Amino acid sequence: MDTYGLIGFPLRHSFSSRFFSEKFTRERIDAEYLNFEIADITELRRVILSNPSLRGLNVTIPYKEQVIPFLHALSPEAEQIGAVNVIRVERTPEEMYSYRLTGYNTDCIGFRESLRPILHNEIYTAALILGTGGASKAVAQALTELQIDWRLVSRTPSEKRYSYDELTPGIIAAHKLIVNASPVGTFPNNDRCPAIPYQALTSDHLLYDLVYNPEETLFLKKGKEAGATIRNGKEMLELQALAAWEIWQQEG
Repeated sequence: MDTYGLIGFPLRHSFSSRFFSEKFTRERIDAEYLNFEIADITELRRVILSNPSLRGLNVTIPYKEQVIPFLHALSPEAEQIGAVNVIRVERTPEEMYSYRLTGYNTDCIGFRESLRPILHNEIYTAALILGTGGASKAVAQALTELQIDWRLVSRTPSEKRYSYDELTPGIIAAHKLIVNASPVGTFPNNDRCPAIPYQALTSDHLLYDLVYNPEETLFLKKGKEAGATIRNGKEMLELQALAAWEIWQQEG
């Protein structure tokens, strides 16, 4: 039986585990999907060696960037983005302790393809990306491919990004697409949301939250109250998971 899994910390809930377990049952695939909650990325080697049937891993917070030095190769997309959410594990049949890890980024694919159908007019020419972690890098790449200008937002200002304190109604008005690429608002912290001036939102805005649990975060609720279009991260996760599966099933 082939094994696949997820590394991250903490793993209070796992979309990937449920998605792939249901897929394996539905399609009668002889495989299992396990959660590997590791407190330090250096534990990756133990995970690989302790699970000789492991063929692929998903990567979540906080290891999408930290995992890169532990990989043997990166896909062109992962190298360009600077973050990895999928690892392909290849082994030498004659030597169980010999393996090769290649990193990929399917977050970019998932976000881009879930966003594309709702970019129904030309007002979404500029975006704010809330957060500066690995997920935000994939979002930035997807927006670049969709020819949408973007600016990062974090707690600390710099030349290339706003701080939350710097956000004004004018900045919000100039950026009709706002993407929460941070974990703020994820269950069980349902009462939290990114600190943006929500009173400046209008019906012209589109708020996209990569968080999928809860289905409607406080960030999205505040957007809906202002008449904005809202979208959570569930479809993105499904699309990136399907792309990951295709990578794991590649020959050679």
